[in-house]
Amino acid sequence: MTSLHLMVGLPCSGKTTLARQLETKYSAIRLTPDEWHIRVFGHDFGDNMTEADELKHDSRHDAVESLMWEVASRVLILGVDVILDFGCWVRSQRDEFRSRANNLGVEFKIHFLDVPEEVLLERLEARNVMNQGETFFIPKAKLKEWMQIFEPPSPEELETSVDLTNEERELPYQ
Repeated sequence: MTSLHLMVGLPCSGKTTLARQLETKYSAIRLTPDEWHIRVFGHDFGDNMTEADELKHDSRHDAVESLMWEVASRVLILGVDVILDFGCWVRSQRDEFRSRANNLGVEFKIHFLDVPEEVLLERLEARNVMNQGETFFIPKAKLKEWMQIFEPPSPEELETSVDLTNEERELPYQ
């Protein structure tokens, strides 16, 4: 059966690395907002942003994710798995995608990457140094702020999730 795979976790948790692997494993289409956002709008996130800059970035990012959902829903209807590499930091977002999957008559799977704070911060430092062009520079203070608002999936939510192997849980950040 066709599935909507939702990547859940904070930046630097390894979501995109795992999403790339799942893309091959399931012959799926992977939709990663940062890649599209950067190609269309450039690197508009980073240090020394004003509140207006952040609002503009967030508005653009929302538009990218909305467009990606339009593509995803059509692809799912055509019978191809979709991997949404969105992060979905709060339960309400995950519930919304679960409902959308249900409305389309497809399975819904959460791939949750639970990574300790110290590992996230180490990976962030490496990511910011090597910035390969497909990811945003993220200030350390911003990641710490996001850690405070992140709501890990509950056991109830994960009942429909894929049981990640230890190998998948310990993916190196790339």
